[in-house]
Amino acid sequence: MDIHLKHIHKRFDGFAALNDVSLDIQSGELIALLGPSGSGKTTLLRLIAGLEFPDSGQIFFGSEEASQKSVQERNVGFVFQHYALFKHMTVADNIGFGLRVRKGADRPSSANIRQRALELLDLVQLSGLANRYPAQLSGGQRQRVALARALAIEPRMLLLDEPFGALDAKVRKDLRRWLRELHEQTGHTTVFVTHDQEEAVELADRVVVMSQGKIEQVGSADDIYDRPATPFVFSFIGQSNALPVDVRSGQIAYQGRLIGKTDVSDGKFQLFARPHDMEIVEPEVATVAGTVSVARRAGRSRVAEFDSGEGRRVEVELPADSAVEIGSRLHVRPTRWRLYPELTA
Repeated sequence: MDIHLKHIHKRFDGFAALNDVSLDIQSGELIALLGPSGSGKTTLLRLIAGLEFPDSGQIFFGSEEASQKSVQERNVGFVFQHYALFKHMTVADNIGFGLRVRKGADRPSSANIRQRALELLDLVQLSGLANRYPAQLSGGQRQRVALARALAIEPRMLLLDEPFGALDAKVRKDLRRWLRELHEQTGHTTVFVTHDQEEAVELADRVVVMSQGKIEQVGSADDIYDRPATPFVFSFIGQSNALPVDVRSGQIAYQGRLIGKTDVSDGKFQLFARPHDMEIVEPEVATVAGTVSVARRAGRSRVAEFDSGEGRRVEVELPADSAVEIGSRLHVRPTRWRLYPELTA
């Protein structure tokens, strides 16, 4: 099922939660809506689900205009962060709930509902737990039950609102891998909300990066990390350094020191570079310099931080055996960067 959002606007008490958002999602895609709190990602998901309605703009499911249709009419499967399971119902009854509340001829027989629940328990790898209650399950198991319940109604798409946010890191990682495998099996068009970059990159076919009610960039994990479209995307995805620079005649200058060359036109820019794209150089070379205030081990590397002036923090990723210590003087320069025009008021 394709989903097409066209010029969506949504306000709450005068606050623009979404501002002219357009997005095309292809059938069978797994899409991540990624952004900080208040970026509009959950509002966008709720609009697709029919839990909210746009102030203006259109939502299409395939060629069908669905902007004002109810949740029931849209037939979507929705999974919440905190499971929303019925505590007094067994696992099987929770899964079959959406089928039992159907009216008339749309309601399957009790036997068929039970059979559907058991089939879905097999699918989500929870066979044998049909008669347990939610309190008897782990957090990861409850979230699998919530997903099975969403699948029970044979939805046209799956929508997940921070589905692993309430779980610890190890369980989240295991469930991410499992959800990706499940998606490959079922082929549902799936949209999930997250503020976890690792989760978005690991799971999604494409990532939609949002900020302040707008879409900053849509692309693959490689696109948003290696080819960020805006300063926000560069700073939000992974670690980054941002330096105000001047470009004159192809030379990039930071605090009056030449640190690189470019073919962009003259002007003021923000230079963004990843910590692993900063190299240590000798003091006499044109550099960004400062006194190390933080030096810590980070997996297979060592991270050093220093103030390059005016409170500008610079982070550098170095080999693990680097002899960089707190209080030492560090001279570095970027080996790879992106320039963005400096915004003027």
